[in-house]
Amino acid sequence: MRQLHLIVHIALFTYELQDLAPDAFFIDQLSAGLPLLKSQSSAPIFFYCHFPDLLLAQGRARWWKRAYRLPFDTLEQWSMGFANAVAVNSGFTKQIVTRTWPSLARKRELKVVYPCIDTSEPTGRIRKEENEQKEEEEGDGTLPWKRTGVILSINRFERKKDVALAVRAFAALPKGRRKAAKLVIAGGHDHRVAENVAYHTELVALAEELGLRSATATNLVSALSPAHADAEVLFLLSVPNRLKEMLLASAKLLVYTPSNEHFGIVPLEAMLRGVPVLAANNGGPTETVVDGVTGWLRDPADIGAWTDIMGKVLDGMSHAEWEQMGRKGTERVKTKFANTQMAETLDDILGDLVAKRKETRLVADTFIVLFSIAVVVGMVSTVVGLVGVLQNAPQIERRG
Repeated sequence: MRQLHLIVHIALFTYELQDLAPDAFFIDQLSAGLPLLKSQSSAPIFFYCHFPDLLLAQGRARWWKRAYRLPFDTLEQWSMGFANAVAVNSGFTKQIVTRTWPSLARKRELKVVYPCIDTSEPTGRIRKEENEQKEEEEGDGTLPWKRTGVILSINRFERKKDVALAVRAFAALPKGRRKAAKLVIAGGHDHRVAENVAYHTELVALAEELGLRSATATNLVSALSPAHADAEVLFLLSVPNRLKEMLLASAKLLVYTPSNEHFGIVPLEAMLRGVPVLAANNGGPTETVVDGVTGWLRDPADIGAWTDIMGKVLDGMSHAEWEQMGRKGTERVKTKFANTQMAETLDDILGDLVAKRKETRLVADTFIVLFSIAVVVGMVSTVVGLVGVLQNAPQIERRG
């Protein structure tokens, strides 16, 4: 309703859209307003689909929820057809969209435009030589647990993220090896969201059930409290960006547990900073993490395989091997998932739309010009013919 209100306001109640005269529109995530926008402007529309909304809605087992969702699901597919070009955020999402809306896939070529991260900042662990002395004096931005071997999970506290997999895999490590490590589970947590609160409680109970000492903190000060020093699992709720950067700079391994994730930006953030990634062997991470090169891809159902990788990173590979893997990850992010790559891809797509629009308008203008010339020539010919008839009219009458 807010999107429709915005379009109505700029197109009907004011002259804002007319004054802007855009070359094209870029619509992100929500397609409901496309038909209205199309009716108000001839500019081409580019729609960026993150994932079909109809597959994200939960509770469809109840008949009233299915009935309630029916008009929204129908509107989503119908409205996307008004886009001149459609892109998705991964090859995995492209497969899902094609399977969900085959008619749309037949009408529109689905382009893949990967999300990006800003690669212009220093990459945390792999730094320029000229900054090394300064870091020794001021600190390198890592946490004191770095020496113990931090295994890091960054995700929202939602059941679909399957953070419990990280807890179970960590608990399966031999006790001696686990003693020299810490599992840090950080992520989005809103005390007003029932699932966030409930899932955090479940994870704490799971850690206790598996014999792991755990603690929960909400900021850097409480996280570094001496009372939490011996915690094997540390839960950090809604960490700020500064603490997130420190966590990534301190981690030896990022575990990314969601299955069939649409894309997943966290693995890119970790690889940019030289941290190897262990992720599920399905969904978007299969397009970002290169197994055995920048990290590992393992079956989420095989907890033992995840435990093996954790053990390998903690003490089964040399520091040089670990650094090499981190360097490969950084190179991959910078060459394939940087903001410059995404900008160039979007610019190419929008450029093609604008060029096609100009060609169409040129053809239309040419047709109008030729048609006008034909009409003028026809009218002139008709007038000349009538004049000739009128001039010969007296002679015709005399002959008669």
